[in-house]
Amino acid sequence: MSVTNGASLMRCLREVDDPRKPSNGTLHDFVEILVIAMAAVLSDCDTVEDIAYWASEKEDWLRDFLRLKNGVPSKKTFLRIFQALDPKQFEVAFRRWVAEVVGALNGGIAVDGKTVRGSGSGGETAIHMVSAFATALGVVLGQEKVAAKSNEITAIPELLQALDIKDLLITIDAMGCQKNIARQITDQGGDYLLAVKGNQPALLEAIETDFIDQYQSEAVDRHRQIHKSRGRVVGQIASVLPAEGTVDLADWPKCKTIGLVDSLRKVGDQESNFERRYYISSRELTAEQLAVAVRGHWAIENRLHWVLDVSFGEDASTVRKNNAPQNLSLLKKIVLNLIRLDTTDQKKTSLRLKRKAAAWDDDLRAKIMGLVRLCHSSA
Repeated sequence: MSVTNGASLMRCLREVDDPRKPSNGTLHDFVEILVIAMAAVLSDCDTVEDIAYWASEKEDWLRDFLRLKNGVPSKKTFLRIFQALDPKQFEVAFRRWVAEVVGALNGGIAVDGKTVRGSGSGGETAIHMVSAFATALGVVLGQEKVAAKSNEITAIPELLQALDIKDLLITIDAMGCQKNIARQITDQGGDYLLAVKGNQPALLEAIETDFIDQYQSEAVDRHRQIHKSRGRVVGQIASVLPAEGTVDLADWPKCKTIGLVDSLRKVGDQESNFERRYYISSRELTAEQLAVAVRGHWAIENRLHWVLDVSFGEDASTVRKNNAPQNLSLLKKIVLNLIRLDTTDQKKTSLRLKRKAAAWDDDLRAKIMGLVRLCHSSA
């Protein structure tokens, strides 16, 4: 992460409105509060209580970069800020920063949802977030909260609308296999790869029938591969056929490929688990390209959702009120991006250890965040 990129983040954060009323008096600078929280989360702090305690312990270091006119904020101040902060504005600033530092993307964008389970305790309904994830870089491009009494079908179009997806392959699971979403993706200049399940029964039956009828046909392109990792063996056969004559282009615009992926997974001594999945795509994919894209989409589970739960303790968070769960979820994604975009580590250290290293090493933390020391005048 360069100083330039860090400065870009700080500039984007300054465009977010302070949710507090000046008439009530404000002891702490709004952007400074966000920077402190970000530095604390980078330093292996997962809760608001952790953030406040870390800030009090690291006040001298923070003063090298922040004015801290009235010292460091309390736990209650951090909590009030994240409860009141406009999540839409925070999200817009985040997307602007990511667009600046990432630049032109190659490859695919995986779109998938995750429930923040801890936010649903104490009578509150757990929030559900849909995220867009750049599979090649491993960074989050944006998130959208699913409205109450709604589902991902309504949130996905809003998230896509805010992103530049031209020439990119957008992968979505069966929930997002909707005609209007396919049309929106192609209208925005992107391509779709959508999983097909029982929520589109006529489409699913047509694809299943075509692969059965042409099972031994030379028209079927197939790609076989085996992956071995940490006691797990996954065998996969990807097959593709032209969509012409099978898929109604009036419903699924520009659809060129139908796909079938059979997977056989075995972990340790457990019995093998067989899975069969069907896909449609507006891009003319080979079987190998389909296999790569599907694996890329699964990465959002391992490299984002799992990381947020295990490394950042998101599901264990007991913050529930107002906008706090959504804003803290985005804060953790900002830090995840900072770590993934950091180019100073040549050892390919795990994300868990990178956070611990940032907690131990003041210079490393400043470098990852792109913080610039203040010029303190002598008395």
